[in-house]
Amino acid sequence: MSRRLFYCDHHAIPLPPRHRFPISKYKLIRDLLSIDGVFTFEQAPFVDTSIVELAHDPEYVGQFLRGTLSDAAIRRIGFPWSEGLVRRTLASVGGTLSATQDAFEKGWGGNLAGGTHHAFRAAGAGFCVFNDIAIAIHWLRSQNRIRRAAVLDLDVHQGDGTAEIFADDPETLTVSIHCKNNFPFRKQQSNIDVDLRDGVGDEEYLRALDLVLPRVVAFAPEIIFYQSGVDGLDSDALGRLSLSHVGLKERDRRVMAMVAAHSTPLVVTLGGGYSVPIELTAEAHANTYRMAAEIFS
Repeated sequence: MSRRLFYCDHHAIPLPPRHRFPISKYKLIRDLLSIDGVFTFEQAPFVDTSIVELAHDPEYVGQFLRGTLSDAAIRRIGFPWSEGLVRRTLASVGGTLSATQDAFEKGWGGNLAGGTHHAFRAAGAGFCVFNDIAIAIHWLRSQNRIRRAAVLDLDVHQGDGTAEIFADDPETLTVSIHCKNNFPFRKQQSNIDVDLRDGVGDEEYLRALDLVLPRVVAFAPEIIFYQSGVDGLDSDALGRLSLSHVGLKERDRRVMAMVAAHSTPLVVTLGGGYSVPIELTAEAHANTYRMAAEIFS
């Protein structure tokens, strides 16, 4: 089974002082998993622009790559434009495509980035430029490798961009379990949306998950993309839920055991996490990949 993970944290994004995005977490996660000695790590390749355009408006893609997006569009993304951001973005998507290939060959694949679910077809938002999961699904279909796909988004923020891209696609199941009173404040319509109140803890969260997982199975997807954000942690600065590390590990165990039981290829992408200190987020993310190594061993 796959014990390979793809990373892109070597592509630096210049951010201003006190920027709220915790860019350091990506290297921290890789360092933690390196200590375990379980995984090998490969630099994610750059995705080809033509593949990005399978899911995104070509004009938007070109403007981002050239650095000609409007100031308003850049503010909505939340990162200042730079060549480093372009490289990091292309590699993040490339990592998800590579993990997708591993999922078909070995049962599961992992990207230590991605999960950029706030990116719409023609605009970025919420620290997301291109929607790696949407691109991967369109890429697979362009090769006639799948028909039905499911996106299980367990980030604390709704996967609004993913919902928008697949709004009229009956062959893609979009699922989002998120905090209701949190970004994005103008929600989109996923196929399955579970809006949680502020302060929900492990027990109530896992009950909600248990109601959703059979519906994912019933859809009979040929591949499942897991957006495994850990910003539901009680220590998260942007989360508003009260999940523990134990609860998140149990979340991951239930998801992966369900997928493994049905022999459906699984792609694990990172998603959000903004704990203070950020080491708490890094540990939670690392635990997700540790669980995958255990379940798919």
